[in-house]
Amino acid sequence: MIRRPPRSTQGVSSAASDVYKRQEHMIQTAMLAEKAKCDDDLICACLLHDYGHFLLEDPNELVKNKLDGEHENIAYQYLKKFFGAKVVEPIKYHVLAKRYLARDKKYFDLLSDASKISLKLQGGVLNDKESKNFKNKTYFKPSILLRKFDEAAKRTNIKMKSIHHYEKLLSSKLI
Repeated sequence: MIRRPPRSTQGVSSAASDVYKRQEHMIQTAMLAEKAKCDDDLICACLLHDYGHFLLEDPNELVKNKLDGEHENIAYQYLKKFFGAKVVEPIKYHVLAKRYLARDKKYFDLLSDASKISLKLQGGVLNDKESKNFKNKTYFKPSILLRKFDEAAKRTNIKMKSIHHYEKLLSSKLI
């Protein structure tokens, strides 16, 4: 299930394009957290929130087969070896945050078609009991913020920061 990076991009242009789009999305999510003057831990979480997709062998194939790859748990399990709870816990719960926020019809209606499909695969909208349990989690608020930035970070034709812009920040958060 874990994918090794290709040795070259020859013959993988579609996959390489998907990786590039995901990288842009993750950087854009971090840029939104920076713009909102969030703390460094949340900016790092935003930057790394979809890292689990890079570890999955073929995320598009999973969706095609109506399966959830649980990228948030894969990212959490991998990244917790390198980053503290303030970075990895919001990553772990950002899908749960989507399921919580989707209880609001306005939020649900704003979701992209792809997000609505993944929402269904991820277990759908939380019920009252699940919502209450989620609201009691220590990282509820940063998970909700991450998710809101995540959903907003789907713009095209904007000036993107380089991943190198975040190098010192990421290094400073290593455990």
